[in-house]
Amino acid sequence: MSALRVLFVGGTGVISSACTELAVARGVELAVLNRGTGRRPLPDGVESVVADIRDPQSVRDALGDRQFDAVVDWVAFTPEHVRTDIDLFEGRTGQYVFISSASAYQTPALRLPIRESTPLRNPHWEYSRNKIACEDVLTQAYRDRGFPVTVVRPSHTYDRTLVPMDGGWTFVERMRRGQEVVVHGDGSSLWTLTHHTDFARGFVPLLGHTRTLGEAFTITGDDVLTWDQIAQALATAAGTEARIVHVPSDQIAAVDPEWGASLLGDKTWSSVFDTSKLRSLVPDFVTTVPFEQGAREIVAWHDADPARRVVDPRVDALMDRLVERFRVG
Repeated sequence: MSALRVLFVGGTGVISSACTELAVARGVELAVLNRGTGRRPLPDGVESVVADIRDPQSVRDALGDRQFDAVVDWVAFTPEHVRTDIDLFEGRTGQYVFISSASAYQTPALRLPIRESTPLRNPHWEYSRNKIACEDVLTQAYRDRGFPVTVVRPSHTYDRTLVPMDGGWTFVERMRRGQEVVVHGDGSSLWTLTHHTDFARGFVPLLGHTRTLGEAFTITGDDVLTWDQIAQALATAAGTEARIVHVPSDQIAAVDPEWGASLLGDKTWSSVFDTSKLRSLVPDFVTTVPFEQGAREIVAWHDADPARRVVDPRVDALMDRLVERFRVG
């Protein structure tokens, strides 16, 4: 049997880098198309194709008449992006995988767990509305002429470079300095965190899988924690304690609309997912990295190089103001 021929557009980001590594390890003949300025080096065995997906002619020039079993665009965020992809890849791939977002699901969800049949509606966050609009374009292309789309909806996926709290490393540094940190709401809403290697184990088997065409799949792990537990895990990994001040999400939104949009459009609400549809095609999919381990990886990576421990002075000052206003006692 010949190797699966796959093109990743992107391929060096937080989520995609783990999929790149696993795909190669499993014998996929993988090419990665980007501008050659990726954040992570490509593993051995991956072909680098230098082109700019926002410049369609450069993609045509770079690919020539090549055909693929699957094309995955990791960096499509607007309807214009996917329309360009349809124009570029229709007729040259047996599967086009769109990376959507679990934040596209009804927010807040009226019923848990969230599954693929949950309606798509997010009035709070433009990022999510754009992902929904992309799905609409692709669904229409599938219905009208059989464009071979598969939609994948990840939730909060992280690796060692990404602190999964608003403010990034600033959150950890404040805890190490003995300062209070802001956690939205009362800290008790449930949240699903997925290590990028766990995501990859669910994702790679879908490549080239004909039973995925015209379908959507949620890919998350089953590591569900409260936001207070997430903060405590990071504090333990950093050798300190979490002094938490709870602030209502709408109050955060009032002083920082961008931060507030990501809360009201996603993180404020409990998010627990049913991945049985994925497991029906990938029956051995399991979560193997609990966040306590992931938190240790995050802290170790940042501690290995002082340049990585970046404190955002704006976020730091904003947390100071919120802590002063909402501190109890």
